[in-house]
This record gives sequence, C-alpha cells and structure tokens, in this order.
Amino acid sequence: LGGGVDVTTVATVPADQISAMDLVARAPGVVAGLPVAAVVLERGGTVAVELIADDGDRVSAGDVLLTAIGPTVDLLTAERSALNLLCHLSGVATATAAWADALTGTSARVRDTRKTTPGLRRLEKYAVRCGGGVNHRMYLSDAALVKDNHVVAAGGVAAAFEAVRERFPGVPVEVEVDSLEQLAEVLDAGADLVLLDNFDPAGMRAAVELNAG
Repeated sequence: LGGGVDVTTVATVPADQISAMDLVARAPGVVAGLPVAAVVLERGGTVAVELIADDGDRVSAGDVLLTAIGPTVDLLTAERSALNLLCHLSGVATATAAWADALTGTSARVRDTRKTTPGLRRLEKYAVRCGGGVNHRMYLSDAALVKDNHVVAAGGVAAAFEAVRERFPGVPVEVEVDSLEQLAEVLDAGADLVLLDNFDPAGMRAAVELNAG
C-alpha cells in the first residue's frame, strides 16, 4: 500500500460490505505458507481467518485451504499479497516434494540452494522443509562454503580449507570441488561437507566410492 489505500477497491466496494473468501488449490501439490497468508489477511483489517489445511499437506485441485471473513474492502486489499506468498512457497514445497519422492528408499536427501530470493530466505527454506527437504546453512556466518573464487584467492583447495579452520575453528566447512583430485585433497584435509560442482552421474558415483559411501 505504500502508506496509501487500494484506490480501486475503496472506490468500488461499499465500506460496510462483509464477505467470505476461500483460498482454493487449483492444482495438486504441497502447501506451504498458510500461516503467512493468514497474517497478511489479518493485518489488512478486521478479518477472521480459519486454516482448513496445514503446511506440508498434500492437496488436490479444488481443496479449500483457508477461509477468511471480514469487510470486502479488507479482503480485496490483502488478497494478492497473501496469494503471492502462498503460491510461491507452495511452489517451492511442491517442487521439493517431487525430488524427495523420487529419492524414496535411498539415503539421499534434497537440500536447498543458497540462491534464495532476498527478503524471503527464511520463508523459502521453511517451504523446503514442508516439502520434505533439508536446509543448507541459513546465514553466511553459520557455515563456510569454500567456492572456486575462494580457492583462487587462497592458493588452493586445501589452503582455503585450512584458512577457514584457522580463522573460525568452530564453524562447519563445506568445500566445492570440480574434480576427483580436488575431492581427495579436501577429504584428506577433513572437510565436513563437499559440494560436487557439475559432476555427471558417473563422476558422482566415483566420488561416493572415494568417500567410502
């Protein structure tokens, strides 16, 4: 709103009109962000919200997810912000669930990327968990991720690893490698996690074998 009002809604909808609104799934998927959508609707005015589904639920097209009752002006003013968040987070959860389902029966897990949307990081990582994934580091300070630029600056993979260990001894260290040779080097150095950069399936199999499973 930017400090103003929704001019279209205020001009066209009677101020005393009360409505009920259902948010309904248009496609099957996994829900995430219902409490966030509820907060948006409630902050828009005197709106009462009831959550019909729970985050993490698998839903079908036509399922009612949330019901809200209140002044029509307040509902229409807040609906798009609520829907934008709910749709985006449910999309993240649904995509994560597709990968998690494909890995059923294995010891592999789906982890999220560091490429989150500025301002939405915590919510997007939450949506990953709703979809059955696990989170990577939350902040740059939580863990080290030594990438190619850091390797160049430090003078090598092992040197970069040791530099982080020396400066921040209690922080987990993940190192990105682009070859089996680099992998052997960081395994010997004692990396906590290794990120295989652009390995094909055969290369990943070899990497897992090199790390003894």
